[in-house]
Amino acid sequence: MLRDLWEDVKNIKEKDPAAKNIFYVLFLYQGFYAILFHRIAHFFYKSKFKFFARFISQIARFITGIEIHPGAKIGKRLFIDHGMGIVIGETATIGDDCIIYHGVTLGGTGKDKYKRHPDIGNNVMIGCGAKILGPIKIGDNVKIGSNAVVVKDVKKNTTVVGIPGKNIFNNYIEM
Repeated sequence: MLRDLWEDVKNIKEKDPAAKNIFYVLFLYQGFYAILFHRIAHFFYKSKFKFFARFISQIARFITGIEIHPGAKIGKRLFIDHGMGIVIGETATIGDDCIIYHGVTLGGTGKDKYKRHPDIGNNVMIGCGAKILGPIKIGDNVKIGSNAVVVKDVKKNTTVVGIPGKNIFNNYIEM
């Protein structure tokens, strides 16, 4: 767990030019704290201490303004930049090396009983205010524009913008 947290710190330092040094990340980044609390809460959630897990997640929400359900599965090196208002639902999964900006919702639509939240692939960037709703799959290397509302699966290597979200660009360039 400590190795994963150290990777998170180095990743934030590398991706954010405002992070002057490691101490900035350790003491001033609410996204880092949200992930730290989530990893602890997720451990308790998997250990069947669900009330305690939710309690930890609510404390994290109060401190950071970022709500991550302890049941959500988060990969390595997630970077939450300016995270206020982010909501990540219980059955959501997030792959490795993703970036999420403020105001993003990975939520449900209210129609599904079991799998209710999206699956986000690896190396996905989700712009501020975007809403990704329902049990859909977002492929690897996808970029989702600010304020997009995505309610259908998104293939890998694409850019999605608008309401409802539409594929406007293929990110894959062969060299």
